[in-house]
Amino acid sequence: MRRNGLGFIIIALMLGMLLAALDQTIVSTALPTIVSDLGGLEQLSWVVTGYLLASTVSTPLWGKLGDQYGRKKLFVAAIVIFLVGSALCGLSQDMGQLIAFRSLQGLGGGGLMVLAQAIVGDVVSVRQRGRYQGFFGAVFGVASVVGPLLGGLFVDHLSWHWVFYVNLPIGALALVVIAAVLPGDATLTRHRIDYAGVVLLGGATSCLVLITTWGGTVRHWTDPVIVGLAVAALVMLAGWALVERRAAEPVLPLGLFGIRAFTMASIVGFVVGFGMFGALTYLPLYLQVVHGVSATLSGVYLLPMMAGMLTMSVVSGQIISKTGKYRFLPITGTAVAACGMFLLSTMTESTGLGTMGVYLLVLGVGLGMTMQVLVIVVQNAVDFTDLGVATSGATFARSIGGSFGVATLGSVFTARLNTDLRSVLGRTTLPPGFDPAQVRRDPTVIQRLPPALAADFLHVYADAIAAVFRVATPVVFVAFVLAWFIPQQRLRETTKATDLGECLGATSAERSSLAEVERGLVRLADTDLRRGFYTRLGALAGLTGIPPQGVWIVARLGGEGWVTAQSLAERANVSREKGRPYADQLVAAGLVERRGDLLRLTPAGRQSAQRLLRSSREGLARLVMDWGPNAQLEALLDRIAPELLGAMGDRPR
Repeated sequence: MRRNGLGFIIIALMLGMLLAALDQTIVSTALPTIVSDLGGLEQLSWVVTGYLLASTVSTPLWGKLGDQYGRKKLFVAAIVIFLVGSALCGLSQDMGQLIAFRSLQGLGGGGLMVLAQAIVGDVVSVRQRGRYQGFFGAVFGVASVVGPLLGGLFVDHLSWHWVFYVNLPIGALALVVIAAVLPGDATLTRHRIDYAGVVLLGGATSCLVLITTWGGTVRHWTDPVIVGLAVAALVMLAGWALVERRAAEPVLPLGLFGIRAFTMASIVGFVVGFGMFGALTYLPLYLQVVHGVSATLSGVYLLPMMAGMLTMSVVSGQIISKTGKYRFLPITGTAVAACGMFLLSTMTESTGLGTMGVYLLVLGVGLGMTMQVLVIVVQNAVDFTDLGVATSGATFARSIGGSFGVATLGSVFTARLNTDLRSVLGRTTLPPGFDPAQVRRDPTVIQRLPPALAADFLHVYADAIAAVFRVATPVVFVAFVLAWFIPQQRLRETTKATDLGECLGATSAERSSLAEVERGLVRLADTDLRRGFYTRLGALAGLTGIPPQGVWIVARLGGEGWVTAQSLAERANVSREKGRPYADQLVAAGLVERRGDLLRLTPAGRQSAQRLLRSSREGLARLVMDWGPNAQLEALLDRIAPELLGAMGDRPR
């Protein structure tokens, strides 16, 4: 593929993933304004939950359908669904429409997340893939930090509708580039897709989230609707358990729950999602209603939490890579996160914004120390055959935790708000013509009330939001207790290659076990290539006295006939004049012969190239040996080793 074409594809894929990642956080600072316009404060949580549920449950389908029918077609379909959902969200006339269209948007967003990462493996050589994986991981980091800020900017300077409309031009650009430049899929993989498992698990999860949303607030716990939802959830969970035992490719094999590390990491991950999305959803309401700050500034005040998460995710990954120890991180992280939740639960209407920023930083540091580790714990505990589905399961738990967190904490907020409002209305004389229901429909009216009455209502909102964190604190503390049951095991080499995208992305990228190992192997190899790879490889292959640039030429000519010096220079991204001395040295050493502008290896050079390939493969084999003998891994090494030595676009290091 031509390099400029590849560049366009990568940019389009990153744009698609950025859209999906942003829509997990960009809406948070716009929610108070959306409620003021559309009403439905008690349904606020579902604007976030609808997106998370749809994107999470659809993830396994997008990944396998892309393998089976072609990722290009499916990625185009995902963009179209996402853009249609975005346009309809912006046109919504009431909260019910917005929730429905957010779910449609989430369905497309799940496909964008999964397929963008899979397509990178199709179009980028192994030699370059580690660098591009880093780029895609950075997309998640950027989205987590700027999402709330962008949402506030759009609300203040345009309208809340532009939180969704902004996706249209960006998504359309990505769609045009992908349709025009991305080649069709050369190979397709047949799957026996577990449709029943996806439907039953998604249905049961939705019922449980509805119970936590409506129970005790909209409907009594004994209401026939709540009871019916509970029965439906139990029936679907039982059906899912039966289906998974017989499915050829189950969404989530039940046997994984027999592994202590997987079970504990999944539960802790559930709580991490619970706390993170719960905080992101209700803190902007506190800032905009209680402190009267603009939507943009409410996004700014959330930055300490996001910065703490991002920084500690990176730092904890480096600690794990260097020490091989990981168990202490989720224990410490959940303890710090519980402290952060407790501090937030003490906030009142008089709490300073600087103080709140410190509390948010504490919470973000705790979540960041935990998020990075949970995927590693799972990958390190399971066998190779379960690696892909276990990784997906761990991130699935975090996403579902986010859905439950927003829904459950939303019910807590609504119940506490209603109780406090009744108390205030029972002891306060209201101005003539004032409808107290306005305070629930549009919290911004508080700012226009007489000072004494406004102070009462501000206290009501501050107390209701503090109640959210009073409930979340013991939940996160339970995660701290459970984190002690995560075992410490010897860390596999490929598991050390942490990926920021896996840590911050709420939606799992559905990949096979082989793809998971290849991902880690490529990231390790990319790091190795930046640290004198050709110098060490030349020494192992007996090419003493040959500089790394010359070793690269020998590796690149291996398995080739006559090659022009100009094409070698272009592949190395250097001028012919700069590369010629290294070729001359190889000719003088008897490793390369020249005929005009053409070069090829001599018999001695071919032997050296074989030794280079053998040394490269042996080095890779050492990185995967802790997975045990496996024919798939052997084939993977046979494929990757030559590519690392001489892929197009390679250059001496």
